[in-house]
Amino acid sequence: MTAGALPDPVDAWLERRVLITGGLGFIGSTLARRLSDLGAAVTVIDNMMPSHGGHHFNLEGYSDRISVHLCDLRYSDSLEQLLEDQDLIFNMAGQTSHLDSMHDPDTDLSINVVAQLRLLECCRRKAPGARLVFASTRQLYGKPQYLPVDESHPVEPVDVNGINKLSAEMYHLLYAKVHGLSACVLRLTNTIGPRMRIRDARQTFLGIWVRRLLEGEAIEVWGGEQLRDFNDVDDVVDAMLLAASDRDLPAVPFNLGSSEVISLTDLARLMIQIHGAGELRITPYPEERKKIDIGDYYSCYDRFQAATGWQPKRSLSQSLERTLAYYKVNLPNYI
Repeated sequence: MTAGALPDPVDAWLERRVLITGGLGFIGSTLARRLSDLGAAVTVIDNMMPSHGGHHFNLEGYSDRISVHLCDLRYSDSLEQLLEDQDLIFNMAGQTSHLDSMHDPDTDLSINVVAQLRLLECCRRKAPGARLVFASTRQLYGKPQYLPVDESHPVEPVDVNGINKLSAEMYHLLYAKVHGLSACVLRLTNTIGPRMRIRDARQTFLGIWVRRLLEGEAIEVWGGEQLRDFNDVDDVVDAMLLAASDRDLPAVPFNLGSSEVISLTDLARLMIQIHGAGELRITPYPEERKKIDIGDYYSCYDRFQAATGWQPKRSLSQSLERTLAYYKVNLPNYI
């Protein structure tokens, strides 16, 4: 297989049994749709908590091809049955709001740690041979000491969410080492694209920017100088399929990221330019959020690129164009 190229779909995915946790969410549903198109037998589970990103419309047109189960990893009695005989498990479930984690740390702990440990225990008992890919986050690095951030950077989370995601990541790697599970951890940077949550800023600030732009309201930018990198959701799905298809990848964390770096102010201006209209309002950073803001951040993804050949294919402008086009048509379904 050529570096960076996905395996032949006929050989790799046809009739493979795949389970996706958080499969009605932004990234999970995009992954589910792709795998279904490639011929896999896809099952998704999601707890559909209102504050999370799950949405039934994310799998519109796939109801007869993807099996959907509404269950909570923390409590569901059917989890072991759903895991049995699965070939691939993509663990996308989690609470993503940094601010919510500070307001309600117990819930964040139960979703991002307790539920993850329960899933791993069920995998150990019922799906020990499955390939497991876990979606972690760049948030666990905290405020960067140098840029771009690579996997050798100190890990110093600035909020409860980062600590809990780090714990979940470490559990995955521990179960790989001690129990022999085939696990891979991907640390995602800001991911954007169709089907992301736009109702509020719980999943990504860019989502609420999209909504405000399309509803004719000003994009409110806090600070504005902060630098960020972004990955298109389809590039992230490419990375996940590469990680799932290569069991020889070492059980270590891998960053995703982009070579395109942009300030938040310039990002807002680019969105307005693509949309053809809009207003930008720069305001001071709210004190509550400033305490857990990480400042400038962009990733070094050399380790994953060297191991798999992965390289982002979609430019930031392309991602924004298709995201805005998607919500121009589907906005009523997401607000």
